[in-house]
Parts: sequence; structure tokens; C-alpha cells
Amino acid sequence: MVQASGGRGRIQDIPVEMVRRWTEESRVLVLRGFDLLDPLEFADYCRQWGEVLKWDDQEVIDLVIQENPKNYLFGSGDVPFHWDGAFVEANPRYFMFQCLDATPGVGGETVFSDTTQVYRDVNEELRERWSRISMTYSTEKVVHYGGEITERLVSQHPATGLPVLRFAEPLAPEKYKNPVHVKVNGVDESEADELLTTLAELVHRPEYCYDHDWRAGDIVLADNFSLIHGRNAFTGPTKRHLQRVEVI
Repeated sequence: MVQASGGRGRIQDIPVEMVRRWTEESRVLVLRGFDLLDPLEFADYCRQWGEVLKWDDQEVIDLVIQENPKNYLFGSGDVPFHWDGAFVEANPRYFMFQCLDATPGVGGETVFSDTTQVYRDVNEELRERWSRISMTYSTEKVVHYGGEITERLVSQHPATGLPVLRFAEPLAPEKYKNPVHVKVNGVDESEADELLTTLAELVHRPEYCYDHDWRAGDIVLADNFSLIHGRNAFTGPTKRHLQRVEVI
């Protein structure tokens, strides 16, 4: 976390390479006390990091809780772990949020899990097993999310070269509005459930996770390759309003 000196600052006044380095080193960078940007300024700032990914021709996506959402991402329930951009051709390198409004004490924390640390800590036998596995994810396309992709479980970070895990948790149709189906390739079908359970248990361990409790004014930058992320369920009414930009 970086706090603005004197409680007031501008992110534009910090060299982009310095902010990028902080983000790569920490995986999640929280800036507090910095002025929020209007949508055009936000997109322009993010373009200094790289190409901005568009969703339905929009660069800045507003994330607010909806009463009757078409996609579970906009509901008030929990969001299981995933990485952003799984169903687009170019996976974002970074994703950036700014929080325009937030309600304290009602849940909804964004949870980040560092898969580089998960991989680092498991034994060689499990690493070797993971290296043979790919996963096929499929879900109905609703709003800007959906389709079918196949990804190797173990991938390589484009900047550091460290092994990372490309893992998204299955979403059961009885619980989530838009279920995500996961097929494990490279193991016997009888072993698939056990492998998914092991992965889910590992990435949820507290030593690998950071729960971000949003405050109005927060700016958060995150490494979309090292991390997977999700959200705790809200426990009460919320007026939270986030804006998100993704950089390829």
C-alpha cells in the first residue's frame, strides 16, 4: 500500500515505470489518498502501460451491484477465483480499479491469490503432475463474458518467467446464474474431481491470499498473470461503484 504524502496526490505524478515495478513486486498495489480520474483520464493513464482492452467497445467498465443481473459478476453473491480476460484472445497483463463509492462493513472484499507462491510451495511430484494438465472452460456468453477456451494449468509469467497457474474454479449451475464448466485434460476422469478440490484448497489458503476491503478513493493495480482473484459475498446492501480498465 502506498499512501499519498499529506493525504492528497496524483497518480500521474509518479513515474509509470515505478508504479509498474511496485505492482510486479507486490502483485497487488493499493494507492490511497490519490485523486480519482474521470473515465477519459483513467483510460489515458492506463494506455501509458500498454494497449487497453475493450469490452463491447468500452475501455472503462463500471462495476456496480444489480438487482437482477444477467451475469453473476454483477450480483451480490460470491465470485469464485478466476483470471480476467479468460475468454478473450489477448489476456490482460494488468487490471486496474478505482473505487468511486463503497459501503463499509457489508462484505464484498476482492480476494487475490498469488499462484506463483502456490506453485513454489508444492512438491516436485505435484508440479510434474500439473505440467501434464490442461483445462477446458466453457460458459454461455452473457454481457462481455463467456465462450470456450483450453489453457495449460501451468504457464509462464511474461515478464518474470516464473511459473503461474491458470486456474478458474468451476461454478455449479444450482448456485450461479452463469455456470462455468471445467473439463480436466491429461488425467483419468476419476481423478479430475480430486485434482480440482486440491487446487481450490491450495489457492484459498490464507498465506497466499489478500482480501481487499474497499474504501472510496482506492486505486488498485494488480498483476493478472501472477494472480487469480474473486470476491466475497456481500452481507448487506451496498452502493459500491468500481471502475475497471484492463491492459494487454
